[in-house]
Amino acid sequence: MELVELKIHGISYSDNTSEAFALILDEVNGNKKLPIVIGGFEAQSIAIALDKKIKTSRPLTHELFKGFADKFDISLNHVIIHKLSEGVFYSNMVCEKDSKVLKIDSRTSDAIALSIRFKAPIFVTKEILDEAGFEDDKRYSDGINLTDENFFKDNLSGSTDSNSKNTKDIKKISTRNIRKMLEKSIQNEDYELAARLRDELDFRKKV
Repeated sequence: MELVELKIHGISYSDNTSEAFALILDEVNGNKKLPIVIGGFEAQSIAIALDKKIKTSRPLTHELFKGFADKFDISLNHVIIHKLSEGVFYSNMVCEKDSKVLKIDSRTSDAIALSIRFKAPIFVTKEILDEAGFEDDKRYSDGINLTDENFFKDNLSGSTDSNSKNTKDIKKISTRNIRKMLEKSIQNEDYELAARLRDELDFRKKV
């Protein structure tokens, strides 16, 4: 089984799947890219791991797993994307403890989120890369890069100060992102902001 090493290029909105994102992986020693559709939670977790400036108040699930592994001296050596079936990628996390190497079945998005935190390389079989990869082009060039700190401040952070400031230009924010901000503001009990966001959504429905 011939393996090809990949690195993370970025995250874009998926053109084909609603409410999902496309994680783009680059071939390290080549020109091919591999797109993998992932959910919003996984996209946020990967973006947070990539951008060291973003801090969470409590550990996310992948950070909890990393902390657990560290306590029990479990290392993640590398990730292998080894199967593609009906559009779904399957991955193994190759882990080591006490010189014993074990493969753990994992969703590809979770495996990659953990590989960043463990600084472990990502590999894919050449067969899968040939089947699902594409030569570098502008297919995802217009997507929103979730590693941009401003995206989190504007749309996912739930921070009262940053959101209050940005609602001055609320009419410039997309409906999708307003819905995300509304959900987060309610979770953070920022009902004043939630009311403004809901009013804007109601206004757009009437137009």
